[in-house]
Order: sequence, then C-alpha cells, then structure tokens
Amino acid sequence: MFTGIVAAIGKIISIAPLGNHPDAGVTLTIDAGKLPMADVAIGDSIAINGACMTVVTRKEQLFTVDVSRESLSKTAGLDTPGEVNLEKALTLSDRLGGHLVSGHVDGLGTVQKFEPVGESWQLVVDAPRDLAKYLAYKGSIVVNGVSLTVNKVTDTQTGCAFSINLIPHTIDATTLKHLKAGSPVNLEIDLIARYVERMLSMSVGSK
Repeated sequence: MFTGIVAAIGKIISIAPLGNHPDAGVTLTIDAGKLPMADVAIGDSIAINGACMTVVTRKEQLFTVDVSRESLSKTAGLDTPGEVNLEKALTLSDRLGGHLVSGHVDGLGTVQKFEPVGESWQLVVDAPRDLAKYLAYKGSIVVNGVSLTVNKVTDTQTGCAFSINLIPHTIDATTLKHLKAGSPVNLEIDLIARYVERMLSMSVGSK
C-alpha cells in the first residue's frame, strides 16, 4: 500500500528488453534521486508514476524493476527514459498523508488543460467512462502516483472531465510540472469508492 505522497523524483535512465519475443517486457534502470534507499531490499515494492513495481536489483541509488508488456500497455511514462514520481511502500508506522493507494493503475486519462491560475495551476483530465462513476467532488484520485483532491467533475459523452488545483509545492515536488494538453496520465480511483460500488451492486442484485 501507498499514500500517493511522492517521496522523490527519480529518473528512468535505461530500458532493456527482457527477451527477443515481441511480447517480452522490459527492465527499467532507475536513479532514485533523493529517495532514501538504505532500507530497500530486493523484492520490496516502489510505486513508479503510480504503478507498483518490485525491486529486482539495487546498488546504492540505482535500482531495476521488470515490467511486463501487459503493464506497459496499461500505463503511461514507463516506456521512455525520463523523470518519474517515486514512493516506497507504507510501513505500519508511517503517516497516511494522502489516502490509501494500492499502486494498481485502473486506467489512462488524457490531460485536457494544464495552465497557471494565480499562484497555483489548474489540471483538467479527461477520464474514460468506466472510471467516471468513481470520481466525485472533493473525492480522491491518484494521477501519476500523486494523491489529489477533485475540485470539479463534468460528465461527457466519453466519460468525464475532472479538475484539480495544484499548489506550487506539488508542482515542485512531482513530475506533474511536465504535463501538457494531450499527455496520457495513470489514474487510480479511490479504494473506498470501489468497495461502495461492489456493495451497492450486490444489494441491488439480491432483491
């Protein structure tokens, strides 16, 4: 489990195929930047742009993860070198600064707008129809591994558009600063919303 509070900005420095098969995944080598790595062991989980990955090797601040072709097809930002948001998995003594996050990307959104508004930034993302029902005013959403609060939801023919206000600290401390109109983003819906939907669907079906 994670919190969606980005601990450091890392960087994918190399990508190597896991085999010659067309469906083979890749191995990512990542520079963890300022993320404390002394307590990270082989097999530990680290969220990379919101996607939970398993550490395969580690040497000081460099670590590698293996990413399947299926994961690559369902996420954004893991197939090219560049900066990524990093967060180590929670321990029982950690503060829950954001909200409970599983690190499982539920779908891809597309940035509709990203522009400054006063001292902050407005981010508007188009979400697909199968995720739209989980988004609500003042609800939680994870965008590229960052726990954020939804300020507005507008239903559309293809799903919904949700708006978020980003404070300067979030811009400085994450890779969201690099977004632009048309950028794909990893989305993870709130766990509570997922369970509420399941309970309501079972209740309706039992009548």
